[in-house]
Amino acid sequence: MKRVLVTGGAGFIGSHLCEALLNQGNDVICLDNYFTGSKKNIVHLMDNHYFELVRHDIITSYYAEVDEIYNLACPASPVHYQYNPIKTLKTSLIGSINMLGLAKRLKATILQASTSEVYGDPEIHPQPETYRGNVNPIGPRACYDEGKRAAETVFFDYHRQNGVKIKVVRIFNTYGPRMHPNDGRVVSNFIVQALQNQDITVYGDGKQTRSFQYVDDLVDGMLKMMNSDEKFIGPVNIGNPEEFQIIELAQKVIEMTNSKSKIIYQPLPQDDPMQRKPNIDLAKEKLNWEPKIKLELGLTKTIEYFDKLLKNS
Repeated sequence: MKRVLVTGGAGFIGSHLCEALLNQGNDVICLDNYFTGSKKNIVHLMDNHYFELVRHDIITSYYAEVDEIYNLACPASPVHYQYNPIKTLKTSLIGSINMLGLAKRLKATILQASTSEVYGDPEIHPQPETYRGNVNPIGPRACYDEGKRAAETVFFDYHRQNGVKIKVVRIFNTYGPRMHPNDGRVVSNFIVQALQNQDITVYGDGKQTRSFQYVDDLVDGMLKMMNSDEKFIGPVNIGNPEEFQIIELAQKVIEMTNSKSKIIYQPLPQDDPMQRKPNIDLAKEKLNWEPKIKLELGLTKTIEYFDKLLKNS
């Protein structure tokens, strides 16, 4: 049994990770300040005696005796990370420094949940880990994009200077049950609008592309990365290389929900990437990982979740 700390553990991805870690027989501390996370996401775990829930913000130091740390704490949707951009930047940078300091003291392995947003609006397609990105450092998305880039910097510096055992994964668009219904992300937006027969909002002409991975595939990739050879520290892309136009996703959601929604178009937000698709050759080679869940199956499970949520609200 390992003792594992998950920051942001009551969030969408964090709650699924906590569940998987408990299923593997680990002792799990879930740390969250509930800015975007929710107790509802982890309430079904609270009867497990090996699960511990702590309300805490990682901008402030935290101490516990653990073997592994998964650092997921940070709002990840534009609606939430732009609400308080300075706080977002502090969470990525100061929060990472605090968690790295803990890992250094404990000689624990720490995994950073980085993001495909480090590639910005990419000029290389699909994006390999060697691509350094095309990010606007002073735009409205920079608090998240540059915050995550700075977090990667400090992770690698702690590794080089202090020998901290690090793992860095770059997460591409992920969806599934327990997404926040008002987080402004495209999958949750479309499903909620379609289930309520509201107009579905597509930004730009809808021809921009995204690659959508189901949350179970991501969690599997993160666990494999944490348990991989100590010399392999990343960064490594964890995402689904199947690419879809946003308009295709909108049409598929309308069809799968039997919705009466109509598609309406709004101007594209500043610095919104036109293409996003991971090159996952490194994950296949080093982790023997690739996504298994097709979009239709993942959407079915996610639609069921939101349908139940909306009916009970």
